[in-house]
Formats: sequence, C-alpha cells, structure tokens
Amino acid sequence: MPPRLAARLTTVAVAGLLAWAPASADAGAPTDQLRTAVEQMVKILEDPALKAADKEKERRAAIRREAETVFDFGETAKRALGRHWQPLAEKDRQEFTSLFTDLIERAYISRIERYSGERVTYTGESVEGALASVRTRFVTKQGNEIPIDYRMQQRGDRWLVYDVVVEGVSLINNYRTQFDKIIQTSSYAELVRRLKAAEVAAPAAPKS
Repeated sequence: MPPRLAARLTTVAVAGLLAWAPASADAGAPTDQLRTAVEQMVKILEDPALKAADKEKERRAAIRREAETVFDFGETAKRALGRHWQPLAEKDRQEFTSLFTDLIERAYISRIERYSGERVTYTGESVEGALASVRTRFVTKQGNEIPIDYRMQQRGDRWLVYDVVVEGVSLINNYRTQFDKIIQTSSYAELVRRLKAAEVAAPAAPKS
C-alpha cells in the first residue's frame, strides 16, 4: 500500500473514532463500549488542565490508558504479523506485541491530538458469536462521507477493537503487507530492529 494512502487510512480511522455521533436506540454492547471509551478520550483532549505544552506527556499517557480499554493490541499484533507469528517463541511474541503497540501508539496518539470536532454517523452493528463489526460513516469538513468499520472481538465482558477498515481497506492488512515484505527481503530480526529504531511508522498524513 502506498505510504500516503496508509497515512490517510490511519488519520481517518482515528478521526472517525473520536468524531463519534450519538448512537441509535438499538445500538448493542460493542457500540456502547466503543462509544464510552471514545467519550473519555474526547474529555481528555478537551480538558483545559491538559492542554498546556508542558502537559503533553501527561495528556498522552491518559490517552494511552484509555486506548488500552478499547483496543486489543495483542490480537492486532498477532494478526498483523500473520503467518510469521506461529513460529515465534513466547518471549519473542511478547517483545513483538510490545514493539507493535508502541508503533500503533506513535502513529495514533499524535493524530488523536489533532481532533477538531468532525462528525461521524453510526450506521449499524453486526455480531456473530465473539466477533462484531461497528459500521460508521465519517463526514469530513468538506462534506465527504468515508465508510469506517471497527472490527471487535469479545474478551470476557469486554468488546475490543482489533482492526479498523477504512473504505474497504484494513489497517491490519496494511501492516501485514509491510511486515511480510521486510521479513521476506531481509529477516524477522531486521523487522524487530526497525521497530526498535522507530523506522516502521505511518508517515505524516496528507492534507484532505
């Protein structure tokens, strides 16, 4: 996937998450839990006590804690690595999950902080066993509508996001393609090196 498209997907996915509009009366548990976490993140962004430049570290830590209540980073990491996950020893899986979580947080948190009140329309929810999809349409400032689906998996009494699909393109698949290319052309060790060096990340988002 071209870097500019990858950046756009990440930006729209984050903006769509924060631009959550009131849900319809028949919204189910996945939608309700996602919306609750979103509302908390918006409160953090709008908190006057956390807006100062010297509060950036504190603000980002608060956003990170809230994100961890709605995102299943372990499941996302496993799916993003694809077929290369199975051969890994447990300690290597834990290391990759930690590095991948750092990557996601770097890519997302800076974009979360750019939230400026855009809106999204809730369009539906489907649940099949322990899997769910929350469907939305993100409305840009220019009035364009972009479909965004949040794929969720049930963990106990919680529903957690493991993938975001923007205009039919999965963020997990995007990362999987990048990771697979690095491993195939070099090695898994090289992928780990790049993750540690923060050389694998979404580039700056293009202007919409």
